[in-house]
Amino acid sequence: MKGTEIEILHIIEENGRVSLPTLAKMVDATEEEVSAILKKLEEDKVILSYSAVIDWSKVEQQESVTAVIDVKVTPQRGVGFDEVAERIYRFPEVKALYLMSGAYDLSVVIEGKTMSQVARFVSEKLSTIDTVISTTTHFQLKKYKHDGVVFEQGEEDHRIVVTP
Repeated sequence: MKGTEIEILHIIEENGRVSLPTLAKMVDATEEEVSAILKKLEEDKVILSYSAVIDWSKVEQQESVTAVIDVKVTPQRGVGFDEVAERIYRFPEVKALYLMSGAYDLSVVIEGKTMSQVARFVSEKLSTIDTVISTTTHFQLKKYKHDGVVFEQGEEDHRIVVTP
């Protein structure tokens, strides 16, 4: 991959809404060249999606419960973890799924409207998969930083310190 392509990827990863003219200026290329590079990266599935980081806790009636579930599974001969991972990521509640090293094999991130809904997902859908040996559920209590974006940065105190 060329330097310009990597530079473009870094820029749009930080800000997916950067305009084509601005992006072209930033990488010292023409808009046509940048447009062709973006199209190729999308076709090659290097760029998979453009997304925004949203603080849903500030949107009325849109809050949800996020849980990270550590899953221990028995890998299947010939396919390893891929088959069970595919079965799990097909559930609409699953927002992310990772193969992990350590005590657990898979890390599943899910969202639900309530803790009960998340619990039902674990007990009725996830735990019933034949190759799943055990699960450990962790509920997200507060989001401080996501995808490099800090949530709820406190206002800096601009008062002058006065000492006697």
